[in-house]
Formats: sequence, C-alpha cells, structure tokens
Amino acid sequence: MSETRPAAQGRPSVLQVIAGIHRDERAVLAQSALYFFLIMASYFILRPIRDQMGVAGGVRNLPWLFSGTLLVMLAVSPMFSALVSRWPRKRFVAWSYRALMLCLLAFYVALVGLPESSQVWIGRAFFIWVSVFNLFAVSVFWAVMADVFKSESSRRLYGVIAAGGTLGALAGGVVTTVLVEVLGAPPLLLISLVMLELALWCMFALTRRSDSEVEATRPNRGNEIIGGSAIDGFKLAIRSPYLLGMCGYMLLYTIGSTFLYFLQAQIVDSSIDGRAAQTAYFANVDIWVNGLTLVLQVFLTGRLMARIGVGLTLAALPLVSIIGFAGLGLAPVLFAVVVFTVARRVTNFAFSRPAREALFVPLSRGEKYKAKNLIDTVVYRVGDQIGAWTNGVLIWLGLGIGGIAFSAVPLAAIWLVLSLWLGRKYLLKQSGTPQ
Repeated sequence: MSETRPAAQGRPSVLQVIAGIHRDERAVLAQSALYFFLIMASYFILRPIRDQMGVAGGVRNLPWLFSGTLLVMLAVSPMFSALVSRWPRKRFVAWSYRALMLCLLAFYVALVGLPESSQVWIGRAFFIWVSVFNLFAVSVFWAVMADVFKSESSRRLYGVIAAGGTLGALAGGVVTTVLVEVLGAPPLLLISLVMLELALWCMFALTRRSDSEVEATRPNRGNEIIGGSAIDGFKLAIRSPYLLGMCGYMLLYTIGSTFLYFLQAQIVDSSIDGRAAQTAYFANVDIWVNGLTLVLQVFLTGRLMARIGVGLTLAALPLVSIIGFAGLGLAPVLFAVVVFTVARRVTNFAFSRPAREALFVPLSRGEKYKAKNLIDTVVYRVGDQIGAWTNGVLIWLGLGIGGIAFSAVPLAAIWLVLSLWLGRKYLLKQSGTPQ
C-alpha cells in the first residue's frame, strides 16, 4: 500500500478518528483482518483437541512431543524455503496451505478409520502436527502482510489486523466447545479445513488488490520468483545483524515465556485444588487476556506505534517482564502470577507482536518469506527447548520459584536493550540509510 495519500476530503470518518483507518484502506484492511480471523479460528478449533490428545498420550511424554515438534520444524523450514525459491508467491502460499489441508484430511481419515489401538500414536502425531501448523500458518500470514503493507500503514493498521486474529481465536474456541459434545472431535477437523480454505481465498483477493496497486511501476509483480536455495533462511539470518537481532528477540521471548509457564504451573498446582478449579483458573486468565487484547488492538496499538515508534513498542514486553519476574521473585503467590501472566500476554498480543511483524516490512521478499519463517518456527521452538532445559537445571541446582523468577530478570534486561537496538535498525532500514 502506498505510503503517501491525498489530503482527506471533508471531515474525517469515525474509523479514522478512533483507529486511524483511512477510507481507501477499509477494503484491504477488512480482507486482511478476515484472513487472520480464519487462520486463527482454524487453529483454535484444533488446539483443544491437540491438548487432549497430548494428555491422553501420557503427560510424561509431553517433553518428547515438544522435541519432536522442533525436529519437524527443522525439516519443514527448508522445504518451505525451496518452494519460495522456485515458485511465485501466489503458488507457494497456496500449496503450503493446501498441504496443511491434506494433512487435516489424512488425520480425519485416520481418526475415524483406524482401530482404537493406534489412536494414541495418531494423537501424538497430531499433537506435533498442530504445533507446527500453528506457527507455520501464522508466520506465512504475517509474511504476506509484510509484502502487502508499507512501513507507515503497517504501524497504524497491524493492531486492527491482529484484532481480527483475536476474534478468530475466540470464535474457534467457541466452535469446539459447542460442537465437540455433539459431533465428536474428528468432524471438527473438517470444519478447520474449510476455514483454512476460506483464508486462502482471502489471501488471493488481498494479493490481487496489492499487486494491481504497484502494477504500473512493477509489472507482473505477482508472478515474480524470489529464487535462491532451500537453506536461504539460515543463510540470510546468519549474515544479517538485523535478522540475528530478531532471532535473539524471539529466543529471549520464548525462554521467558517457558520460565513463566513452569512457574505458573507450580504456583497453580500448590494454590488451587482440583482439576476443575485449575481449569477454571486458566479459562478466566484467557478471558481477561483476550478481552483486554481486543480493546487495545483496536483502539491503541496503531496509534501507539505511530506515536512512539516500533522500537519503544517492542520494548514494552521486556519492560513488563523485568517488573513481573522481579515481583514474582519477591512474592511468588497466585495473585502475582495472575497479574504478571495477564499483563505479559496482553502486552505481547497487543503491542509486541504487531511491532515485531513491522520489523519485516522494509526487508526483501526473500527475507520476508524465508528468514521470517525460520525465525517464527525453528528459532521459536529452539527457545522453548532452551527455556525448558534451563528451568530443569535450575530446579536441579536447588532454586525455588523465587530464585528462578529472579534469574529471568537479567535476560529480560538484555532483551530490553536488544528491542531498542532493533528499533533503531528498523528506522535505518526504513529510510534506506547504509548500515
């Protein structure tokens, strides 16, 4: 989308006043938000089914499933990079999503057609596949957004687009809650498949509009082939300090998230009795997170990024993490973990994620699709594993909840400095200044 626009005619619209949306952006914004709504609805239909199958396969086996997810990510990332190298965007995105749909269809057939004795292993495979599906489908979505929007419009509109995903997450959870008792789990896979196909058609409409806007200056842009090799994602990330900084940002985010996940689990286990009460706790946290996130994404995210810039918006999450881990170290109680968990997740979804996606807008298409996919999938899961292993080592060394929480503070401080550095590099990339 164009960076410059003619002066607004007449009085500004309500949407422009409230969310900074210009009249000529409404159609592309609606398509983008609907696209993300459908992607997230498709995933959140599957997530409760995945979690149940993970438990049914044995809680002790969950660490192995996380390791299996990382191994699959390591295999899938270069395969996707190879597709990006050989085919235009419209084809490689379509083939990627339809490969996911074929997998869904295969799991449906396996769940309804194979004997009960094989269901545990099908469930384990499904757990790994859905974990890959989540990061992969969302990463491709944001890569398309970085290809469609320019720097100025991305800062204003990414929050509203993210709100579409939040609504999709809520809708997907409702679909599963309402229909699983009536239909059972397998038919829900087909509903998820339909959502994914509809998302693909939104992508087609969105990229047609985007390509037509730049046709005069870049003819046949939609059929351009990026080129390169299957391992370009790794090469690009290693050779670019900017992309390495993004890898560091993702690693520190996921390590901190894993620390908080285990700390929360310990505190909830010792403070709340009974599975039903614990389930209600997690449900209430999700309600608060989704509700607050939705309001902030619509009314504040775009204006905040436009006002203070991407770097300071990125820094909000590390700052919340420093305060939260320090507070949890001083008072490792249920109230502290509730406040910290809600604040951290809301800050991530409402501010950090849109700002992090804006970092990719000034980059080349190869970096947007290849390096970004590597960072969003492989690097993300590596951070998970590092966080889990480190937490285990700290427990083995005798640290309690407070000690582990305090140990995360220096990491969050490094993360804060890195956020500000990335913000500065983003401004240089955006302006075209040599670095």
